[in-house]
Formats: sequence, structure tokens, C-alpha cells
Amino acid sequence: MTQIIGLLGLFLIVAAWAVNIIRRSPPPPTDLIVLYFFGSVALTLYAVLLGDWVFTALNALSAVLSFINLMRALRIKTRL
Repeated sequence: MTQIIGLLGLFLIVAAWAVNIIRRSPPPPTDLIVLYFFGSVALTLYAVLLGDWVFTALNALSAVLSFINLMRALRIKTRL
């Protein structure tokens, strides 16, 4: 039952990030994205070491989506 709750939370959080990217909402400030990306990578490694696959997946997906946001932000800056 606890894994189901964890998976539900994982799905809802990742869905919210994905919707934000799909809607092409403006990315957050670049410095925030970079900090979030490295924080997510560190938490992914931490979750792996703990053997918690729900938080491993959540933080890995968070890092991927942060990287996508970083690429979007840099692309927007180069157009300006």
C-alpha cells in the first residue's frame, strides 16, 4: 500500500512538470534551474544508495525535466 501511495505521488509530480513543459510555459530563471538540476541528481544518487526506487525514479525524472527546462531557457536566451 505504501508503494502505491509513493507511485501516485510520483505520477502526480511528474505529470505537473510535464504539463508545464508541454504547455510551453516560460521556464524558471536559469540559476534556479541549474540548482534544481544538481539537487535532483544528488538526491537521485542518495535514493539509489538507500535502495528507494520510488524516490530514485522521482528524482531522476526531476533531473531530466530540469535539464529540458535548462535547454529551453538557454534556447530562449540565444534568440534574444
